[in-house]
Amino acid sequence: MKNRDLTAGSITGGLWAFAVPLMLGNIMQQLYNLADTWIVGRFVGDNALAAVGSSYTLITFLTSVIIGLSLGTGTFISIAFGKKRDDTIRNGVFTSGVLTAVITLVITALFYIFLDPIISLLQIPAELTTDTKTYLAFVFIGFFATFIYNFFSNILRGMGNSAVPLIFLGISVMMNIGLDMLFIIPLEMGIAGAAIATVISQYAAGIGILLYFFIAGRYYIPHKCDMKFDRGNIRDILSLSGFTCLQQSVMNFGILMIQGLVNSFGSTVMAAFAVAVKIDTIAYMPVQDFGNAFSVFTAQNFGAGKHDRIKSGIKQSLISVVLFCFAVSTAVFFLSEPLMSLFSSDSETVAVGTQYLRTEGLCYVGIGILFMLYGYYRAVNKPLMSVILTVFSLGTRVLLAYTLSPLPAFGVMGIWIAIPIGWFIADAVGTGYYMIR
Repeated sequence: MKNRDLTAGSITGGLWAFAVPLMLGNIMQQLYNLADTWIVGRFVGDNALAAVGSSYTLITFLTSVIIGLSLGTGTFISIAFGKKRDDTIRNGVFTSGVLTAVITLVITALFYIFLDPIISLLQIPAELTTDTKTYLAFVFIGFFATFIYNFFSNILRGMGNSAVPLIFLGISVMMNIGLDMLFIIPLEMGIAGAAIATVISQYAAGIGILLYFFIAGRYYIPHKCDMKFDRGNIRDILSLSGFTCLQQSVMNFGILMIQGLVNSFGSTVMAAFAVAVKIDTIAYMPVQDFGNAFSVFTAQNFGAGKHDRIKSGIKQSLISVVLFCFAVSTAVFFLSEPLMSLFSSDSETVAVGTQYLRTEGLCYVGIGILFMLYGYYRAVNKPLMSVILTVFSLGTRVLLAYTLSPLPAFGVMGIWIAIPIGWFIADAVGTGYYMIR
């Protein structure tokens, strides 16, 4: 198993070499989401498209719990890797694995018990309720596979291996698109077919990376002596994973509240938002991945005690983020309308989606810096600060959205402008705290 030591060598070169597979993986995943949206929209209908869009936000929120726990585990592994403590890595794999698996099973059980109240809470229009419930009931079968893939992916990334998770994700995405085409077009399985295709592909990726870890990474498989609950490691894991999970959950809960507000504007705005938010996610996803790569770099060097190298990494990474965001913002502003037209032939849907994309696209530097701040504070074992920044960002976003959108002068535009304002306020708080402390 080939790991990357980010405590030595070129900072910018090492960061980009580690970050590029993360970027490719997430772009690939988001391209699948777009393909899924296109297939459902073209071959099942606008109601199904709106149902998948609103379900996507809920699934993202629940998945964020597992992703947050896994990111925290990855940070713990990175710090231990920087310290060259293989025994700590093995104990971390055991402790985090047990914790995250139990939480995954609890969430799954609660989801199915409270599925109907959850749909009501989302303010799903009556004509979309059946499709939404069908999609959610099927797609959530793959939630445990999501845990397996994200958990082992973040362990590998924590040790500098970002290529292997990309391979298994690529297999999953290609399988997903193929099964989507099969189940929806010739077999006419409708929205249930899209969900089943996702579940099969998720388990393929999860089981695949699990087998890889047990074969190629067997040195890091917990031995009997590692299968214990060390108080110090538990404290660090609970701090990193707990606060990172809380940060991810708060972030996506805020997005879920925004989805509920979007739903109140009707199916046209819902359909436009379902497409636009996925294009938006693809646009800024690479800079989010760079923030995660920066976090692994910082955590490894924090574990190794190389604080001057961390300071140099901050300066070089900030330059990369600003330049990248400027390029992406320019592309999104000019390409938003033709991109929306690929997924919908309805002129009103295209217009609403274009308005959203241009509003967010002009401000990507705000979220780019915010992802760096999240990654930095997580890596230097101050995950609570990431939660605080998320509360500032999402609190502002939700408060402004619910305040402005009912006003005739703003309408749905009030939701769109609230988002970047939240980014910049969180940036100011995070940067100010760094400079003072």
